[in-house]
Amino acid sequence: MTLECSSADPDDDEAAAAVAAVYAHLRAERAAAAASGRTGETWDGERWRFAGRAETLRGRTVRVPDGAPTDRWTAAGRTDRL
Repeated sequence: MTLECSSADPDDDEAAAAVAAVYAHLRAERAAAAASGRTGETWDGERWRFAGRAETLRGRTVRVPDGAPTDRWTAAGRTDRL
């Protein structure tokens, strides 16, 4: 699925379409995880928030990999390596 905006600032319909696409993707990921029986703590839905917080505090962009520790204190201690 490709979303195209007609201007630099999307109108309400374009913004709603983008939100709906992201929501559908996250819902599909959760459904796939539930169907496969994966359990345990994951970064699903938390990586972007953690990366944003780390960027605010550290002043640089970080990428939280899938294999990063899910314990926030441990992950926070490793932001210099993210």
